[in-house]
Amino acid sequence: MNRQMKRMMQRQGQIGSDGEPVAAPRRQQQLRQATVTSAQRTRTKPREFLHEVNVEMRKVVWPSKAETINYSTVVFIALVVLISVIFVMDYASAKAALYLFK
Repeated sequence: MNRQMKRMMQRQGQIGSDGEPVAAPRRQQQLRQATVTSAQRTRTKPREFLHEVNVEMRKVVWPSKAETINYSTVVFIALVVLISVIFVMDYASAKAALYLFK
């Protein structure tokens, strides 16, 4: 560990002036755990949940009708091309297998 890291760790209270690690007081760790668990225990009411969902849905940028049509067209064309490629490969491999094992 270099001097810069030691100085930074001393400023943060992780090591003492002698360079030995300083143990964090257990009381602070227990308080942190208690606040986390109490925050996790609180539940939102169904009405509040639906309100938050509604607020978030307003933030969504929905595509226009033209964008939806364009994206659907691209997907449909890609689907047709891939189905055609798979059909041709399947047909060719079936014919090759029949020719080899005749």
